[in-house]
Amino acid sequence: MKDKVTITVYGANQICASCVGAPGSKDTYEWLQAAIGRKYIVDNVEYEYIDINNPPAQEKHQQFVERIMEEDLFYPIVMVDEKIVAEGIPKLKTIYQELDQHGILLQTN
Repeated sequence: MKDKVTITVYGANQICASCVGAPGSKDTYEWLQAAIGRKYIVDNVEYEYIDINNPPAQEKHQQFVERIMEEDLFYPIVMVDEKIVAEGIPKLKTIYQELDQHGILLQTN
């Protein structure tokens, strides 16, 4: 198993114009933490939320936010480490499959 897995959610306060009826990015971020925590042992999982309208100064985040704008990607975008696993409305099954590949352990109870 890898030391740490980082789940990054890129989003904005305003819901994506193409995602009408979808939950907001912050809601998705909180929902993912709860859903993943119910299924997996999350000692090795870190979460970060990146506001695409006010990204941190880290170059990797700045570059990805530019890509979101240039390619008109749907947000929220969920990444497991550096891999995009969801765009727009995330599907837990896809995210779970990626966590399984990273060796994140399932809850036993």
